[in-house]
Amino acid sequence: MKIGYARVSTQDQNLDLQIDALMKEGCEERHIYKEKASGSKADRPELAKVLAYLQTGDTLVIWKLDRLGRSLRHLIDIVEDMKARGVELISIQDSVNTATPTGKLTFAIFAALAEFERDIIRERTNAGLAAARARGKMGGRKKLLDEKQVQMLRSLSQDKSLSIGNICKQLGISKATYYNYLKK
Repeated sequence: MKIGYARVSTQDQNLDLQIDALMKEGCEERHIYKEKASGSKADRPELAKVLAYLQTGDTLVIWKLDRLGRSLRHLIDIVEDMKARGVELISIQDSVNTATPTGKLTFAIFAALAEFERDIIRERTNAGLAAARARGKMGGRKKLLDEKQVQMLRSLSQDKSLSIGNICKQLGISKATYYNYLKK
């Protein structure tokens, strides 16, 4: 069965063009999931519903690939999950049909590009971190307290007449930070 998914990014946009194209492609209107939500949002209830509804032998029909995934990696993850469940994908405007050899090749290329992109990002990140270390810079969060303040915290914590709240207020730190520094 052909199941449709149509999405626009804002409430002001109209789904009619997509719905007409999905129906022309063979989707019944009652089997078209409609959503008005930004593609960058992780929480898209209608997308979750349609993905849960799909069964082996079904085909998900969309207007364009960018209607489905938040990113290339997200799109590939969705399609790989569908493939594992025996569900195909048709993207009308992109002329992609994963039931055909050309559609499978297209997605293999997309997957390779996504992996290449991840590898390049990882290489750049590692090179940047190495360059920073070579210049004497350390990664991570900056210390809230210097050594002198840590010594003060330790001596104040020994004074039983002071409350932890007062010590934290005096040093401008939270109780969690107080306990973290005492543990060190």
